[in-house]
Amino acid sequence: MAAIAALPQHRPGAEFGPLRAKPGQSLPPGSCSPHRAAMAAPAVPGYSPGFKKPPAMVRLKRKRSRRSEPAASASPPCAAAPRVPSAPARRNPFSSLENAPRAAGTPKPLERARLPPSLAGESPSAVPFWQLLEPVCDDKPIPRPQPSDRTDILALTKDIHLPVAAPEVPSSPRHEFPADWSIKTRLLFMSSQPFTWTEHLKAQEEAQGFAQHCRATETNLPQSIQEPKLSTELRCAFQQSLVYWLHPSLPWLQMFPRIGADRKLVGKASPWSQDEALQQVLMSEWSVSFTSLYNLLRAKLCPYFYVCSYQFTVLFRAAGLAGSDVITAVISPTTRGLREAMRSEGIEFSLPLVEESRTRKQKNSDVNLETEAADGLEMSNSTEDGEEPAPSDDDDEASFSWLEEMGVQDKVKKPDAISIKLRKEKHEVHMDHKPESLALVKGTNTFTLLNFLINCKSLVAVAGPQAGLPPTLLSPVAFRGGTMQTLKARSVNAKARVQLAYEDISSLEIIGPVMPHTLHSLTMLLKSAQSGVFSAVLYTHEPTAVFNTNPDNARPALSKECIHKDLSACGLQPKTLDQLSQCPTLGKYSIRFLEMKDYAYTWKS
Repeated sequence: MAAIAALPQHRPGAEFGPLRAKPGQSLPPGSCSPHRAAMAAPAVPGYSPGFKKPPAMVRLKRKRSRRSEPAASASPPCAAAPRVPSAPARRNPFSSLENAPRAAGTPKPLERARLPPSLAGESPSAVPFWQLLEPVCDDKPIPRPQPSDRTDILALTKDIHLPVAAPEVPSSPRHEFPADWSIKTRLLFMSSQPFTWTEHLKAQEEAQGFAQHCRATETNLPQSIQEPKLSTELRCAFQQSLVYWLHPSLPWLQMFPRIGADRKLVGKASPWSQDEALQQVLMSEWSVSFTSLYNLLRAKLCPYFYVCSYQFTVLFRAAGLAGSDVITAVISPTTRGLREAMRSEGIEFSLPLVEESRTRKQKNSDVNLETEAADGLEMSNSTEDGEEPAPSDDDDEASFSWLEEMGVQDKVKKPDAISIKLRKEKHEVHMDHKPESLALVKGTNTFTLLNFLINCKSLVAVAGPQAGLPPTLLSPVAFRGGTMQTLKARSVNAKARVQLAYEDISSLEIIGPVMPHTLHSLTMLLKSAQSGVFSAVLYTHEPTAVFNTNPDNARPALSKECIHKDLSACGLQPKTLDQLSQCPTLGKYSIRFLEMKDYAYTWKS
């Protein structure tokens, strides 16, 4: 009986939970909210109010997890209820690092991009985390931090990946920018004057632009056009500059870029992937188109063209372009297996960036040997640019000589010839898939390269979304089996931040495989239409940036008269031909930002 008397007395309605107020009524004085009452209950063994009312405990945990709203401020404190300290908030694993709590005095990390409130409609921290993820092989320029007093170039569309600040540009403007042999995936032109002259082309203007492209008609525009929207000649020339030729053409597939495009091609229909007969037909047609392009190039009726496979890209250039008097072909990126296969087929090629690095290090070695100790110098030269010296036979013999002195050379297993060969080629394998792996083929070896690529089994993927799909051929002129395509263009009006204010700005966006001649043609049109004032952000297909390497440093550039005579029928405008005939000067980089003021160019690579 004593044990029974010790138990708490039964209260009416206790099984239904704490007392609640009905609509229009209030609880008696001294009463608390359900979870407060649960906390205020006496600590009697066997009594668990949280067990009887789980919803009350859930509400309690929610309030305890809020750092900014402690449980004490949510409702009036109860006299008998003890104060519960708030638990530390857990960090959201899906949030960006910029939103993570930081300790006092910790500097705020650099923001990748910031859109103005008028464009984004929300703060940068409120952007969903999935928008901050970037593809591995996306072609976007890297935004760089700039001083706050500089003019910032804002995203003209709601794209968080657009750069927010104009990079530094050369201080000496020029009347022409250097040739850029890389393929651009996107151009974004900006100007204070509208781009309405690029919109809603009439059927007659569009047809005239196609005809001018096929006939390689030269367009001569005045330095400044007062009413660009009313200039039919300008609008036809704009349509002419957007045309390019492609093979194979599959409307439901994006044929460029091919490197890193597996994710975009997943789930698309590919009936040839399991049909060998269909694959043979596709490769046969592709071989005919490839041979047609090379014949046009050799006859100087095509200035250049690209072969874009799923692993590498090849640029064929006619004699007279890029400062070379013979046909050249550059391949990037390459691997040791591809280079060995080319050597076995008798293709002579060079590695310009590797040879340039060796020459530079040799010059530095000759200069430093006169002033520094030889031991320390060899160490610094061998580790320059993160490269290792190629092992020699003497090193291998010396490494095993001590075994013979001890008389245990027969008991120790020496590495076989294959292992020694791989060790010697370790420095060559390290540059695979890097810009330094650029291979240059010149002269008649380009024809051997043509046959090698046609018969190369590794040119076409055998598995994955690109299985059985021939490489993409891109050309500025028509060829057998080629399909005429046009770049996508649209104009957008937005605002740009200048100092502490926003100004109206117009933009012209070009999307697609933008080849070197197209970039130059568009800048010539904008020069006249925008009164010599505009800027552009260029998005490069990164594997092609290394094509700006000078193919032949020893030979002087050909004369302009000779180039115009030989390549007069190649399909390029004379001014564009002048630019592309110059020796490349950008090295393994490409132009990222281009600006024109007072009809003079400045750029940043």
